[in-house]
Amino acid sequence: MSNEITAEDLAATFDAFNAHDIDGVMKCFAEDCVFYTVGGPEVYGNKVEGSTAIAAAFSGVFAAMSDAHWDHHSHFVHGNRAVSEWTFSGTSADGSRVEAQGADLFTLRDGKIIVKQALRKDRPVQKA
Repeated sequence: MSNEITAEDLAATFDAFNAHDIDGVMKCFAEDCVFYTVGGPEVYGNKVEGSTAIAAAFSGVFAAMSDAHWDHHSHFVHGNRAVSEWTFSGTSADGSRVEAQGADLFTLRDGKIIVKQALRKDRPVQKA
């Protein structure tokens, strides 16, 4: 990877998300990155700090929703900021299903993601 993240790098990251390939996902994340989740008790959701904790959080999604998928993803990069848009879908063990559009706002440094702010439409859980 060069010293700059490209839209193609972000597309490869989302392809790794869809393959549930945690090593592939984490290639673009800095060791000191921060991930703000789509939900949680704080105004920003939950804050997950550091690449090890973030990898565990992503792996938790893969374990909880074996069909987790980010479809129709598109990406752009402008300087040290980037945006990815996607439609997330996944089914929990209890059969409840999530399908909603969302986006990630990224802050970049030295060819790595240092902040991932995830945003997703607040849509009721669907029956499988």
